[in-house]
Amino acid sequence: MSEGGGRTALDAARRGVLGWWQGLTPASGSAVMATGIVSVGLHLAGHETLSRMALALAVLAWAALAALFARRLLRDRSRWARDADTPAALTAVAATTVIGTRLSLLGPQPVAVVLLVLAVVLWPALMVSVVRHWGRHMPGAVFLSCVATQGIAVLAATLAPALPAAWLAYAALVFFCLGLVLYAACLPHFDLGHVRAGAGDQWVAGGALAISALAGAKLVAAPQWHGGPHQVLRIATLVLLALVALWYAVLLVSEVRHPRPRYDVRRWATVFPMGMTAVATLTTSTAAQLSWLRGPGQVLLWVAVAAWLLTCAGLLGSVRGRGTAPGV
Repeated sequence: MSEGGGRTALDAARRGVLGWWQGLTPASGSAVMATGIVSVGLHLAGHETLSRMALALAVLAWAALAALFARRLLRDRSRWARDADTPAALTAVAATTVIGTRLSLLGPQPVAVVLLVLAVVLWPALMVSVVRHWGRHMPGAVFLSCVATQGIAVLAATLAPALPAAWLAYAALVFFCLGLVLYAACLPHFDLGHVRAGAGDQWVAGGALAISALAGAKLVAAPQWHGGPHQVLRIATLVLLALVALWYAVLLVSEVRHPRPRYDVRRWATVFPMGMTAVATLTTSTAAQLSWLRGPGQVLLWVAVAAWLLTCAGLLGSVRGRGTAPGV
């Protein structure tokens, strides 16, 4: 190949990558959430090398989406406003908290603190914009309001003993309770028909409860609560985990009865709840001193890893088949 031909091919590749990046949608944030929570799960299961590899991918994806978010805010305000009206916009908050949680477990607390501040700043503006556009018969993405809120609770509760900063545990409790209220508020807007026919984000209906259970488990482990309050948090966490198991079973049966093998960007919103269910189970096992939960948690983790790999394969197949991927 001539030098000129090589440059032409390289320029074409760069334009292709740039066009793909510019075409990413807010739903792409679920890929960061899925990869980040798989990293957390692998860390909890003791597979640190795999965990850090997944973390690196999640951080790179988060940085790419953050740059696109900032670009649209500065150069294409109308597109940014349209994106901010959709439930998927809240993946910006949720993904930031998942990355922050994993980084806090890794050790660099100042970075995790910055991500918590960023999530808290983004949360009210995006929440108001999204909730204003709630309607009837919505897909599972409607529950991202709960997920984003509980993500802040999880990151705050993770940072509280790591800094240490006891007041963060109380802030986490506030967001935990608010997240439960938001879940109840989302339920009437969710179209149950999406359990059978959804493109993947129907799993967020269970994933929102899973991250709520994780937040509860983090609070159970906090030293601030004793006696009655501690017992209430423990019972609430176990109840949430039981509801998560019920949702998981219903959604899994629906997947078997109504298979939807074609790749869709919303399939990342299937992987995230699977990974979150595993992480919530593993964390509750330790926090509530129920060692028998660790086995199921590890099984659920490898199911989530398998789902992540299948979704990655679907993404790559979509890229090869279309030249560009829709969303991510």
